[in-house]
Parts: sequence; structure tokens; C-alpha cells
Amino acid sequence: MQTDPIADFLTSIRNAGTAGHRKVDVPASRLKTEIAKLLHFYGYIQDYLIIKDDKQNLLRLYLKYDENEKPVINGLKRVSTPGVRRYVGVKALPRVFNNLGIAIISTPKGLLAERDARKLHVGGEVLCYVW
Repeated sequence: MQTDPIADFLTSIRNAGTAGHRKVDVPASRLKTEIAKLLHFYGYIQDYLIIKDDKQNLLRLYLKYDENEKPVINGLKRVSTPGVRRYVGVKALPRVFNNLGIAIISTPKGLLAERDARKLHVGGEVLCYVW
């Protein structure tokens, strides 16, 4: 039984990058797919793919490495947990490493990076930090 599937998703990405794997498979959900879409858009992963099966679909992430074979994702941090939710208004949107990373925010307009939420003038729940 998973109590925090987003934390498990982030941990799978972190462990695969540390181990030097080129791809990682995780159980798919709409929220995880949207997070993967943001990671791909901001250049943290090469690509993602949804693999259909009979039970629960799989989400395959192709990790990105630099020229020295170091993972592009240096860190992932889960902020809002099922036990302690973290909500912020538009004026309190976080900046991750002085805008070198992104904060993924769940807003009424969908899942957004903090810079997009600032442009659209919406706040929401801070899911995680990626740098």
C-alpha cells in the first residue's frame, strides 16, 4: 500500500539517476504524467512514454545526463505530503536555487512550474522542488 505515490515516484527517479540508469519505469497516473511533462518541458528528462498494460499503465522516463555522465537532476525534494499540505499564495511562490531549479505547483489551472504560476497570478499546493 502506497501512502505517498508522488514521493515514491520522485525516489524512483532519484535512485535511477544515482545508479546511472538510462530509464526508469513507475506506475502511471495522471498526476505523475503531468509531472513528467513538466520535467520534459524544462529539460530535466529526455522523454517519457506511457506503456499500456492490463492492470495499471506504466510511465517510462528516459533520464538525461550531461557530457560527464552526471544526471541533469541533481536533487528532488517532496514539499507537500499527505500529512502536511503546503499551500502558498502568488506572493509567496518559492524560488528554487535562485531560479536554477523549479518548484512544481498544483494550481486551479493545472500543474505548473512556479514561474508559470507567477505569470498567471495563481497560487496552490507546492508538490516538489527539482534542481
